[in-house]
Amino acid sequence: MSDTVDKERGTEDAKAGSGSAPADGGAGNGAADRAVDPRLLVREQGFAGYLTEFRRKVRGGELGSLPVILGLIIIAVIFQSLNENFLSAGSVSDIGVYIAGTGIMATGIVFVLLLGEIDLSVGSVAGVGAAVWAVLSVTHGLNDWLAVLIAIVAGLCIGGLHGFFFAKVGVPAFVVTLAGFLGWSGLQIWLMGQEGSINTPDGSVVEDLTGYYFEDIAAAYGLALVGVLAYAGALLVDARRRRAAKLPSRPVSEIVVRTVAMAVVAFVAAYVLNQSRGLPLALVLFLAVLVIADFGVRRTTYGRQIFAVGGNAEAARRAGINVEWVRISVFGIAGMLAAFGGLFIASLSGGATKSLGAGNTLMNVIAAAVIGGTSLFGGRGKIWSALLGILVIQSIQQGLNLLGMASEIQYMITGAVLLAAVVIDSVSRRTQKTAGRT
Repeated sequence: MSDTVDKERGTEDAKAGSGSAPADGGAGNGAADRAVDPRLLVREQGFAGYLTEFRRKVRGGELGSLPVILGLIIIAVIFQSLNENFLSAGSVSDIGVYIAGTGIMATGIVFVLLLGEIDLSVGSVAGVGAAVWAVLSVTHGLNDWLAVLIAIVAGLCIGGLHGFFFAKVGVPAFVVTLAGFLGWSGLQIWLMGQEGSINTPDGSVVEDLTGYYFEDIAAAYGLALVGVLAYAGALLVDARRRRAAKLPSRPVSEIVVRTVAMAVVAFVAAYVLNQSRGLPLALVLFLAVLVIADFGVRRTTYGRQIFAVGGNAEAARRAGINVEWVRISVFGIAGMLAAFGGLFIASLSGGATKSLGAGNTLMNVIAAAVIGGTSLFGGRGKIWSALLGILVIQSIQQGLNLLGMASEIQYMITGAVLLAAVVIDSVSRRTQKTAGRT
């Protein structure tokens, strides 16, 4: 992931609104871009330049993903010292499966938070998605794949409806989605009928979402290799485009270091997974959602428009951006991913129920996005926040489960971590305002 996304966002937002930016994201006047963000020049100063830039970021409150990564390391060290099975192959594999459903839902919430809004209905929408699939596929015998597709489209329509009332009618998103939380919960209960639960059939598509593993070791290593090559290729293409636009770009040495670090993480993860049951399909699908969403947010005009609307909706409107459409589509994406994530939860729990998506589901989804680094105030964050945040939450839950801690302890600790993330975000924004970098 590029650590300059947030820095370049302001320039990119302006390009999105003007409608005249070059397709490659460069500007016609390289000197002007240097004036907009001269901090990128540290890339040409080697290690000393990066050290200076790191100190400047810390003083200016631009912490990025650093607190989350440090938190994950601390969590791993603590729980591994308390229980040697925490970092075992089986435990890591379980974490990879458990994060998929909630993580996919959190990806949708990241879109909403980038607008500076909130969606309280994702748990209910997940329940409706699972209920729609179960009723159509299991009760009425509809083709399994078609039932899954209809469930996901139902989530898209529900989210779009929320966005319509918010963007067109002017009802606050908090109120719209709170009403959705209540209303869709009722629809979920009605769809499930008197029995209240529908078990997942053996061999169904939904069962395989979390129950299927690629046992051939080549699958995990192959995915790691593809990921590393794609990452390195993206860095090289970005550097070439910036050089063509006469902008400071990453030197080859930095690209090599980043690629090696990525390779270490990817291949170690592949090795650990292969020591258990292999590569989980659930993890593959989650990563696919993240990659597609990240590309859409960082590399398309639509993504820049989301940041622009989240940063200043009125300025975005005056720049020619269809603010209403952006808002409706974002809530539609959140609803679609909520329904998709609900199918993973149904797969893990063995079927659709009246209570699927209730309990702490909403809390975990929002907490994952915020803990991962997405700002509650809009206009700042990354799609990969969903992965980092849900890793923190699931690692805590996994560690406490191994220690035999009660669920109420898990709630308290997760709540404390969420509060810490929001405090860091608030302090960071205040520091950046003081430094004049917002």
